[in-house]
Amino acid sequence: MNKPFFLSFLLFFSGLNLLFSQARINSGQQGDDFIRVNNDSIGNSGEITVKLSGKTKYTDYKIFSHKRDTTFIDTTLTIQKDYKFNYLRTDNFELLAFHNQGQTFNNLGYNFSNVQLFPDIGFTAKQFSYLDIDEIKYYEVPTPTTEILYRTGLQQGQVVDALFTVNFHKRLNVSLSYKGIRSLGAYRRSLASHGNFRGAFHYRTKENQYELRGHLTSQDFFNEESGGLPTAEIEKFTINNPEFTTRSLLDVNLDDAENQFDGSRVYFEHSFKLLSSKDTVGNKDFSNLKVGHVFTNETKSYSFIQTTTTISIFGESNDSGAEDNEVKSTLTNNELNLEFNSKYVLGKLKPKLNFTQYTYAYDTILNTNSSISKTKLAGKAISVGAEWNARIKNFKLNADANLTPGSTRLSGSFLKGEALYHKDSIFTVQGSVLLSSKSPNFNTLLHQSSYDDYNWQNDFSSVNTRDLGFAFSSKWVNASLNFTNIDNYTYFDENNKPQQFTDQITYLKLKANKEFRYKKLALDNTVMYQNVSSGSSVFRVPELVTRNTLYYQDYWFKGKPMLVNIGLTFKYFTKYKANAYNPLLAEFTLQNDTEIGYPTVDLFFNAQVRRTRLYLKVDNVTSGFTEKNYFSAPNYPYRDFTVRFGLVWNWFI
Repeated sequence: MNKPFFLSFLLFFSGLNLLFSQARINSGQQGDDFIRVNNDSIGNSGEITVKLSGKTKYTDYKIFSHKRDTTFIDTTLTIQKDYKFNYLRTDNFELLAFHNQGQTFNNLGYNFSNVQLFPDIGFTAKQFSYLDIDEIKYYEVPTPTTEILYRTGLQQGQVVDALFTVNFHKRLNVSLSYKGIRSLGAYRRSLASHGNFRGAFHYRTKENQYELRGHLTSQDFFNEESGGLPTAEIEKFTINNPEFTTRSLLDVNLDDAENQFDGSRVYFEHSFKLLSSKDTVGNKDFSNLKVGHVFTNETKSYSFIQTTTTISIFGESNDSGAEDNEVKSTLTNNELNLEFNSKYVLGKLKPKLNFTQYTYAYDTILNTNSSISKTKLAGKAISVGAEWNARIKNFKLNADANLTPGSTRLSGSFLKGEALYHKDSIFTVQGSVLLSSKSPNFNTLLHQSSYDDYNWQNDFSSVNTRDLGFAFSSKWVNASLNFTNIDNYTYFDENNKPQQFTDQITYLKLKANKEFRYKKLALDNTVMYQNVSSGSSVFRVPELVTRNTLYYQDYWFKGKPMLVNIGLTFKYFTKYKANAYNPLLAEFTLQNDTEIGYPTVDLFFNAQVRRTRLYLKVDNVTSGFTEKNYFSAPNYPYRDFTVRFGLVWNWFI
């Protein structure tokens, strides 16, 4: 984590709060402005008078996704909030965490419904906490708004995620966010130090003729790497040797290794409306004509650093003497689009044209024994595509298509379509299809290392993915079904080399959720069934994953000032040959020696007091008296009995 940057951000953040905490909220007529400063009051009392348009409601505090879906800032306490109270701030049901927060995750399930258009740099084990374009949020708030998440680390450290957003005008919003973690971990060489900075903005003119939004990100992920436990140390763990209950006493495979993944991005999109109309559903021949431009420039880099290579789990080393082993990728994309509504297309159509260029490069040859002939992949491409959105009564239809012709590494095609039927508040049915053809990630095509076995230059075929999905949500049950086929599936084999599977992967995933309530008790159940009918030798998942949470919920004390959630979560997955983690590659590889599958029980005591949610969690509470068979990956034990505390605090000035 960049400490000077983090301290500067906190000082700036504190200054903003100090400034706005002096504001005195008055009701009054304001017109189109959200905030207006009365300069006369500053000299007299040191306060800023803020006038608002009437009373504010929670629905005034809006969050916009990348696809412009609208939600609201939610300060309630639910069981879903408990599932998301983690470093990623997402429900990790399909992930298997390593023992320390800030480390990577193994996969219990896969999601192919959101495949990206172009190949990526790779090193996927480092990118679970990387925030992509579609994960950046935009805001519209009538008053300055802040959210702070705090969570204790493991042994030493903490997680802090801070958000500040303000509307300088009803049509101009700016938000600043920073998520930082520093957690020591229980085992040697497991320190995690990460930082995610996000700055977002959006603006529109009074008649919405011109719109602009965008964001800047700077993200860095540093991890010490242990290489897991040697065989002798694993035995001490599994037999529960009382001399090694302090896990830092166990030896590890690597004493001086670490890896670093960094990323930065500049993104903005803007549009100008040439023809205005109140028609939003396509009843007219032609209306709401817009021209738009989208710019993206994203840089990612990765490096593995090891001070000495005399004894290593990676094999023989022949260092060329290069000082920098960093690999860097840059992707720049300019999109031009034309958007309009028409009854002839049943809604909105947006044809688009993209100009893309990329580089993926090392500075020099890193290994004297390497047969690699080049250190750089680079190219350009032109893509054509369109987005379509329509609504017919209770049906919504959406489609996104893109074609990149030619024979470059960016060549490929992408088609995603979905149909949604919504019956009032009773139920929703959704069907989706995805067809994707693109090159594998760049690190499978070209990779260098001072270790002899980690140098390759490949010319792989495009990976072809087809996903058919169905989802049903209602007050009775929520369920989803995905059927996926993959040709030329690319993976890392038992020897840590990238390979392409010559046959087809056929993968079925069925997931269902249902909560039962009785008075103040509730039982929330999520079950996932998976089957790999073809390709199970290289594509491995547990057959069954289940999570069952029994909890008590009620208001405490006179006047109901506190809402509490108290309960336990049971999670279990059947045994499977989970992939092994390779810290040099920052990838998961096949292994055939170890099966992993076990239950865990976590306790929690959560409470809400006004706009503050408090969380007290006890992880793996049964580890003290059950079999020591809990691993996140071969050689990497899952966490022992651990107590965590944290909170999420919102305030609206």
